[in-house]
Amino acid sequence: MNKKAKLEYIDSSTQTQENAKEKSYPCDICRKSLTTRKNLIQHKLNHSVSKLYPCEVCGKKFTTNRSLSLHKHIHTGEKPHCCDICGKAFSQNSNLSSHRRIHTGEKPYHCDVCGKSFSVNGSLSYHKRTHTGEKPYHCDICGKTFSLNGSLSYHKRTHTGEYPYHCGICGKSFSRSGGLSYHKLVHTGEKPYHCDICGQMFSHSGSLSSHKRIHTGEKPYHCDICGRTFSQGGSLISHRRIHTGENPYYCDICGKTFSQSGGLSYHKLVHTGKKPYCCDICGKSFSQNYNLSSHKRIHTRGKACYDGI
Repeated sequence: MNKKAKLEYIDSSTQTQENAKEKSYPCDICRKSLTTRKNLIQHKLNHSVSKLYPCEVCGKKFTTNRSLSLHKHIHTGEKPHCCDICGKAFSQNSNLSSHRRIHTGEKPYHCDVCGKSFSVNGSLSYHKRTHTGEKPYHCDICGKTFSLNGSLSYHKRTHTGEYPYHCGICGKSFSRSGGLSYHKLVHTGEKPYHCDICGQMFSHSGSLSSHKRIHTGEKPYHCDICGRTFSQGGSLISHRRIHTGENPYYCDICGKTFSQSGGLSYHKLVHTGKKPYCCDICGKSFSQNYNLSSHKRIHTRGKACYDGI
């Protein structure tokens, strides 16, 4: 083989290798690309109308027996995988692996746009939508779109008024499982998270993170309409409704709508007649805390006048 032919052969071989690396297998149903033929075959089972392995408890169907076995742990409550550091148990080994990164601080998944790191791949996928603006989940009632399916599920409860998570101690109901978990700490009094600046204790790591911004003055959440900044994401969400006029919380008795869930909760006291706020001086009760605060000024003004005599 002469030198020219040899170079052409090397070029051709290199190109073939590069093509092999770049080769992908697109799904002819949803156009998603998979890296191997085996993954494509497995993926196509998700489109199959007749999934082979049904759960005899809830009827949900799965493409593999292993997926069904993992799903059954939801019904049995079985959590065979335990963290050897803190003892927390999980139904799946993959969840345990993700959990362990809380202890190790490992964040192996990196965003190639901003460099932010994550402990689980799913969090990275969700994060990338902040750069792309992609919101693939649509509410079929009001048309609002969301980047996360969980956010859509939670949003729909503002229309239905559904509160599927119940506290077994006091019976209080919540629209999100996280809300119930947070509430349960009221009964246990557990506050495992400590501020290393002022020593204040918190029941959740998210509450501690929000609190620390009081010390740092950090306000990482920006309104893209007026530029106002906030220390908490929830405050930004509430603020945006000033611009959009959105009132997603409605009273199922009179139909009045509110921009915040707290406003709806206060309003409902009008219908129930409950007056949970009591004056510790004269015993008079009020349906809202700010009415109690206004009332107390009657006593403080009277005391001031008496002292001045």
